[in-house]
Amino acid sequence: MDFTEAYSDRCSAVGLAAREGNVKHLKKLIKQGYSVDVPDNRGWMAIHEAAFHNKSGCLKLLLHAAPSDDYIRAKTFEGTCPLHLSASRGSLECVAVLLKYGANPNEVTKDVTTPLFLAVENGHTDVIRLLLHHGANVNGPHCWSEWNSLHQACFRNYPAILKLLLDKGANTESEDDFGITPLFIAAQYGNLECLRILISYGANVNCQANDRATPLFIAAQEGHGACVELLLSKGADPNLYCDEEEWQLPIHAAAQMGHRNILRFLLPVTDRLCSTAEGKLSPIYSAIYGGHENCLDLLLEEGYSPDAQTCPVFGYRSPMSLAFTKGLGFILILLKYGVTLHGADLGLCLFHEKFSLFQYFLKRGCRLPCNQDAEEICALDLQHQYKEWLPSLLLAGFNPVSLLCKSWICSVNNDALNLMLEFTDWKRLPWDVEQILSEHKRTSAWVPCSHFELFPPLSHLCRLEIRSLLTSDRLRSDQFIRQLPLPTGLQDYLLFSDVLATHNVARSSLTLGEVHEGDALPPVGISGTTERRRT
Repeated sequence: MDFTEAYSDRCSAVGLAAREGNVKHLKKLIKQGYSVDVPDNRGWMAIHEAAFHNKSGCLKLLLHAAPSDDYIRAKTFEGTCPLHLSASRGSLECVAVLLKYGANPNEVTKDVTTPLFLAVENGHTDVIRLLLHHGANVNGPHCWSEWNSLHQACFRNYPAILKLLLDKGANTESEDDFGITPLFIAAQYGNLECLRILISYGANVNCQANDRATPLFIAAQEGHGACVELLLSKGADPNLYCDEEEWQLPIHAAAQMGHRNILRFLLPVTDRLCSTAEGKLSPIYSAIYGGHENCLDLLLEEGYSPDAQTCPVFGYRSPMSLAFTKGLGFILILLKYGVTLHGADLGLCLFHEKFSLFQYFLKRGCRLPCNQDAEEICALDLQHQYKEWLPSLLLAGFNPVSLLCKSWICSVNNDALNLMLEFTDWKRLPWDVEQILSEHKRTSAWVPCSHFELFPPLSHLCRLEIRSLLTSDRLRSDQFIRQLPLPTGLQDYLLFSDVLATHNVARSSLTLGEVHEGDALPPVGISGTTERRRT
């Protein structure tokens, strides 16, 4: 083989003549003894040039002058033979010549691609018909994933080609290495007509990929409403889950991706078990996680509960705890639909430093922090902002002893510690608390209020007793005490006005203001609760 001209203008003289379709010059070169199998730096020979550029006259000359029967199957460095090149370019005449001279219609490249696949990929219908007529395998593969021509026709949205392949016996249930069928591809890319054709040929609308995703799930995720509607009308099951560990249904995908229009199709047909059952996932979480307020509002409007189960997928104990990470709008929507507030939600307000919301939660009837919630509050560094929230919590009936653990006492602002003790019978504290306070006084700069050395006056003890009888539900708002038939001075005393004044806590700072400009909160009743929406 003569390599002397291998890199002249990136191809040999013979290759250049074939590329240009110069039959007369090519004939002359061959007659003069020039080699037809000299490759360039891509591994292309003259036959590849002729096939790629649809020069059928030159192609015939080269095949007549072929040095061996293997010449027609010669491959470039990428493993591409002449038939692949002609098929991909839609060179019908060259494809016909190559097939006539014995080219294998099922030859594959290095990445296992057939000529038929390349013709489908580029939409060359006439070439496809010719290849099929000469025995091309309609289910032949592409690449190592086993994606075939039917998958590609759906991906490229070629309905006519898809029908042609199906009429030639293409397998509607062919799967790639991920268990994905052509119908799944049509649903994924919103190619409605291809989807309709596959269904008419009997394709399974409830097929599941290896991760258990269905065509309905992927269509919902990608926002293809017309495909979702068609699949549901043809029997697609909206309750087939995707990913057993995370347990997601099409409704979760639509909510997380913000496809409100698709939620409307799925809401009437989805089993509500997912919204309450342990180990399952409420789509409420999906809407919040995806950051879509409109989807959250629709789900709640249609009866999904804002009090969903603990979420193992996203790692949140309630929709409210997830809402705090996404913004005030989500919190307000949950409040609008009557979410039950817990002591942990007060901790979330403090963690995110939303103090107006903290006061609102208290007045709305939020359960006071339990021991575990109090431990979480103790871990927060809020000593310099204690006036924003601690007085409100204490006035609502929270037992300050719950916070008087060693970690809190040793880290809290001295003024805040004194304020807390004002709400106790400081001479009858639990023994362990007394020991911690005694040690803290000895080892720190804390200076207790002078009257802590004395027994509390009877009036203070009576105040504590009366407030304990009233319970926290009545203490969350000043209104109940202000309505008692008592002199104003006694009402003030029951509201700890003397203590607040001593510690420079303005009562106006404890009243509920706007949480955010323009955001109206649900109204709070006298008892500190709102009317829960019935669904």
